Amino acid sequence: MKKILSVIALAILTITAAPAADIVDTAVSAGSFKTLVKAVQAAGLVETLKGPGPFTVFAPTDEAFAKLPAGTLESLLANPEQLKQVLTYHVVAGKVMAADVVKLKEAKTVQGSSAKIKVMGSTVMIDNATVVKTDIACDNGVIHVIDTVILPKAKKY
Repeated sequence: MKKILSVIALAILTITAAPAADIVDTAVSAGSFKTLVKAVQAAGLVETLKGPGPFTVFAPTDEAFAKLPAGTLESLLANPEQLKQVLTYHVVAGKVMAADVVKLKEAKTVQGSSAKIKVMGSTVMIDNATVVKTDIACDNGVIHVIDTVILPKAKKY
């Protein structure tokens, strides 16, 4: 019995002592952000999003990227600077949990522009994207999942 309790205690300590994953590792392990991870790699943002942060990422799913007009993703992947502008438009400095997001009218993005936030009942929109899952905690911030890729207003992509 004593041995079993020791094993259980060790397992609990191991689980609680395990570090949380950073934003990139969390996105990779989720499995539904393959396109986002590929884009982050192409834009040279992996080290930034693995850094201390904290960051809030409004993360488009693979399905969100699939909704882009034909050729848009390929064009962005071929132009790392333009891609970086689009991706950093999805990132807000600091850890902004859902309870705080719903109090905002806009969020200043790392890209430099502000994204509009609208709350309609239980639906939260950032620009034209619906937030479909919130508060995925990471050791360097938080991820909120969105159903559409949002684009900064300044340029056509």
